Amino acid sequence: MSEKNESIRVAVRDRYASAALSVSAGAASCCSPDLGVGEGFGAGFYSVDQTGELPAAAVLASLGCGNPTALATLLEGETVLDLGSGGGIDVLLSARRVGPTGYVYGLDMTPEMVELARQNQAEAGVTNAEFLLGTIEEIPLPDESVDVIISNCVINLAADKDVVLREAWRVLRPGGQLAISDVVLQRALPEDVRGLMVLWTGCIAGALVVEDYLAKLNVAGFVDASITPTLVHDRDAIERLATGVVFPEGVDAQRVYREYDGAVANAFIRGSRPR
Repeated sequence: MSEKNESIRVAVRDRYASAALSVSAGAASCCSPDLGVGEGFGAGFYSVDQTGELPAAAVLASLGCGNPTALATLLEGETVLDLGSGGGIDVLLSARRVGPTGYVYGLDMTPEMVELARQNQAEAGVTNAEFLLGTIEEIPLPDESVDVIISNCVINLAADKDVVLREAWRVLRPGGQLAISDVVLQRALPEDVRGLMVLWTGCIAGALVVEDYLAKLNVAGFVDASITPTLVHDRDAIERLATGVVFPEGVDAQRVYREYDGAVANAFIRGSRPR
């Protein structure tokens, strides 16, 4: 792994470890600046009917940009994998839908998040699920072992999206579906702005341009790929997302906000592995 990619992984892991510890301590909510979550991110994408019976910590630790459980068609008896499962909200909701004959795996690289998710699972009394510690670049599951892959605002955090998508394709069974929420760019941005590490862990700098995302899905082997923007972030929203960010010396924050204005969007992303 390159030095840059390792730096990205460490920064992301540290940010989400801090978030997990904050939730465990009851010191933050899903929309707290302590978690770096602003408007358009968090538990607001889930209905009260979905979250009402979940542990409070699972809801508080929801840092995503959508609700992949509403996007995916989940059937009883299916096996589901959540890439970057965080506090476990999407795993617990999916476990309800696949029923006792189905099974759901949550995969996260942050030990603190995996521990929090396991506590939430125990509190919820969910037995048809398992939380794994590992990276989405090296999924610790056999080839063709899952029916559906979900993810909530995580793939944008990966330094090497090609590897992640190849791994997703590998573990999907023929005919399996990819149904994720993620952040995308609606236009290309200057490299010096797009590569700012201080924005990467906030789900902004690591986002792919829509056309590039679709191309990577196709190269990985997915068919019927589509990306549907659901919420576009204007300049004010970007400034709120960057609250507390300390930009490197010499970086014009106002220029950053201008460049990102209207470029960033939450999106539903779909694809499938051919039968």
